[in-house]
Amino acid sequence: MTTGPLNDRPADPSPLLALDIGGTSLRAALVQGGRVLDRVEARTPRPATPDAVITAALELARPLAARAGAVGVACAGAVARGRVTATATHTFPGWVDIPLAERLGAGLGLPCAALNDARAAAWGEFAAGAGQGTTEFMFVTVSTGVGAGLVLGGRLHLAGNGLDAELGFVTVPSHWHAGALTPAGQLAPLEFESSGTALNARAAALGFADARALCDAADAGDATADAEYRHSAAGLAWKIADIAALLGVTRAALGGSVGLRPGYRTRVQEALAAFPERYRPEVVHAALGADAGLIGAALWAARSARHGEAQDGGAQDPSTRDASAQG
Repeated sequence: MTTGPLNDRPADPSPLLALDIGGTSLRAALVQGGRVLDRVEARTPRPATPDAVITAALELARPLAARAGAVGVACAGAVARGRVTATATHTFPGWVDIPLAERLGAGLGLPCAALNDARAAAWGEFAAGAGQGTTEFMFVTVSTGVGAGLVLGGRLHLAGNGLDAELGFVTVPSHWHAGALTPAGQLAPLEFESSGTALNARAAALGFADARALCDAADAGDATADAEYRHSAAGLAWKIADIAALLGVTRAALGGSVGLRPGYRTRVQEALAAFPERYRPEVVHAALGADAGLIGAALWAARSARHGEAQDGGAQDPSTRDASAQG
């Protein structure tokens, strides 16, 4: 499904509370006018069971909540109607259809809306970062995994099952490189070929300390390291071209520890050059860095509260409101 356009968003008079729930850390921030005013952070509990994480998130956010008008949550996993099911069950055990927005909203006494973390970052970049001035926009994070979010016609794309833009799940041939006339090799998820985790594995096999060392060596002219680096970029470029052909995306912003490297963006652009011009969206770096998800979640909370969508992440009942009326 899609959501209402950004241009229906008036200036919000009060700060908004944002929570970012990740596998390593929990972050809370006050956001106003697309800027982070104040922030706190804590480590994610281990094991990261629903009760443990929600309790820790509430403790972290309560000191900021009194100054906020609504709360937005960015969370890893499949998020639909404010409910979360983990896709990485080893990191978030027991997360199956957890009513995260409802529980956090009740605990903080604020209207609450939740988004997948990559979708929140996409909305933040579209509203206040690298996506400004576009109507068809994609944010892609290349870090431990590969995640994405789509804005189409100025509306954040959200699917009823929470699989809104799972770019890391789509497949690519595991031996394909830019410039090859015909892809060859077994199929593998893009995340297995282009993520920081994949680059770490290749780095270890080649004797490098980690993905960063491999990428640094590639940038310094090491041909072996460069071939692996270009393999990662080529797979991502292919899928960006596919999305441009399918949905008319005109700009793609790269984020994450790998995606924000200058050399990575250059290699993605070079790989895209093998495709017809109309399938080559502008590729830029994300502008908001690690704050994109916090800012996007906060802006989404304000929008959701105004439209009566708190606690459902923006999902609509199609029997009462069709897509053309959203916003």
